[in-house]
Amino acid sequence: MQALLVIDVQNAIVEAGEFSSELARMEKVIQDFKTSGQPVIFIRHLDQVEESPLYKDSEGSHLHPSLKDYVEHVVEKTTQSSFFKTNLPQLLEELGVDHVFIVGFNTEFCCMFTAISAFDRGYKVTFIEDATGTTNNEDTYEMKGLDIRDFVGTVLHWSEVIEVLDFEEYVEEYNSLQKTLN
Repeated sequence: MQALLVIDVQNAIVEAGEFSSELARMEKVIQDFKTSGQPVIFIRHLDQVEESPLYKDSEGSHLHPSLKDYVEHVVEKTTQSSFFKTNLPQLLEELGVDHVFIVGFNTEFCCMFTAISAFDRGYKVTFIEDATGTTNNEDTYEMKGLDIRDFVGTVLHWSEVIEVLDFEEYVEEYNSLQKTLN
């Protein structure tokens, strides 16, 4: 069974940039999973530091309204990995999941760490590169010309253990709606 992990689509992150195209792709993947009866699991990052935009009791930590209506499962985490000290492993086991798909924020942190952690736990992993986003940029890392999504996607792809697709490739390979139309 496949499951979709929607990582950290929270107010403070979404409101920190222009992510309409990423959110639209995430929503289409969510709709596909829902249509095919496969689980969609939202991951919510919670910080303990009151000054953090993702402080556990702040409005910034809440799931963003653009995708909130799709929530069926929520896993709360405190690190970049959705697996570390969370109930995600047990939930995936209960659901009979052996293949996880990853979309969400931030590409180079929580999405990448979760992809690697999932692989380490024996899951097949599909990372939908352009259905992830980041609040960071080339200036954050002092690396002129850095395309963070492309860089992370390339590294994960070169690992030869994590499947990396863009949204159009996902549609061609997996999208149940597309398969019924052809």
